[in-house]
Amino acid sequence: MSYIQKQLQHAVDELVESGAERGVQVSVYRHGRPLAEVVAGVADPETGREVLPGTPFYNFSIGKGATATVAHVGVERGWFGPAGYDTRVVELWPEFGAHGKGEVTLRHILTHSAGVPGVPAGTTVADVCDWDTMCAGIAACEPWWAPGTAVGYHAYTFGYLVGELVRRATGRGIGQVLREEITAPLGVADELWFGMPEAEQLRLARLEDGPSGDFDMSQLPEDMPMLKASPVHLFPSADFGNRPDVLAADIPAGAKTSARAIARMYAALLDEVDGVRLLSPDRTREATTLTAGGTDQVFGNESRWGLGYSIGLPDGATEGAGTVFGMGGAGGSWAGADTATGTSWAITKNVLSADFATANRLTEIIRAA
Repeated sequence: MSYIQKQLQHAVDELVESGAERGVQVSVYRHGRPLAEVVAGVADPETGREVLPGTPFYNFSIGKGATATVAHVGVERGWFGPAGYDTRVVELWPEFGAHGKGEVTLRHILTHSAGVPGVPAGTTVADVCDWDTMCAGIAACEPWWAPGTAVGYHAYTFGYLVGELVRRATGRGIGQVLREEITAPLGVADELWFGMPEAEQLRLARLEDGPSGDFDMSQLPEDMPMLKASPVHLFPSADFGNRPDVLAADIPAGAKTSARAIARMYAALLDEVDGVRLLSPDRTREATTLTAGGTDQVFGNESRWGLGYSIGLPDGATEGAGTVFGMGGAGGSWAGADTATGTSWAITKNVLSADFATANRLTEIIRAA
C-alpha cells in the first residue's frame, strides 16, 4: 500500500468513525494512472450496504465538470461550427434570442457570464426533470445582464444551455453523448451518468442531510438573487437527490458518479488514460486558463472561471493553486485536477454538509503527497 493510500485511508476511516461522514470515496490519478483508490463507510445505512469503488453518488454540481467536458469535446470536433466557443446560441437555437439574448455565446455560458442564471418562475421538480419544458422556459426568459458584463453562477441553467446546444448540433441528448464520447471509451459508462436508468438506481449511495444548525432558508426573502436562480424547493437536499424521477432525468447541472469515474475523466483531460485522451493539450490549456471572474451576481462571492471549470481549491482558495481546476458540489463533494502536477482527484460522499471541510482535508493530503 502506497504512502498516499495509507494517509487517505486513515483520514476517511477517521471521518466515518467520528460520525462526520457516513460513506466516502476518494480517487487519485497522476499522469493518467491510478495513484490511490480509497473507500469507507456505508452507502445505505438502512441495509448496511458498503461503499465500493464503483458505487455512484448523486454529487450535484461536480457534474458541471462533465457537462463542460462534453462541450470541449464538441468544440474540438467541430460540432458547433468554425466559431467554436464564440458560436452564438441563436445560430443553433433561434428561440433563445428572445428578449435580446441574441449575442450570448457558448463561451459566455461556460464562464457563467451569459446573464441567464435564473430558472423560470414557478419551476417545479417535475419541470426540471422535463428537458423540453426547461429549455422552452429558459429560451423565453429575460436576461439579468448583458452577456460578458458580469458573472453569476448558473446553477441549473448551465446544464440545459450546454445540453441543448449539444442536442441541436448532434441530434443526440447530452446523456447519450456523455456515454458515447466520454464514459464508454474510458470504461466508466456504468459509473458516471446525467440521467441514471431506474434499473441502475439500486447501486446508488443514499443521500443524507447533514446538520444545518439554526439556519432556516424559508426565512430568506423570495427576491434574493440566489432564490430567483434556484428556489428553495429545488435546492440540493437528500429528499431531492434520492427521488427516482430526479435520478432518472438528464439534469446536467449535476451528475450521478463515483469518485473513480470522474477522477478518470479529469485524468483524460491531462494525459492518456489507457490509450484515451479526451482533448488535445492546447484545448485543455485553453479550457483551464482563467477566463472570467469577479463578484458573483447570484451568491455574492468572488469567483474565478476557466471555460466551464472553477479555478482554485475546494474552499475557493487560489493562492498557490491557480493551476487547479474543477467543480465542487453542494453537500461538499469535489472533483478536478492540477495541470502543474498532472494530478486529478475526486471526493464523493453521501452526507450533505454545508462546507467543504472533508474535501479540503483530503485535498491537503493529496497535494502534499
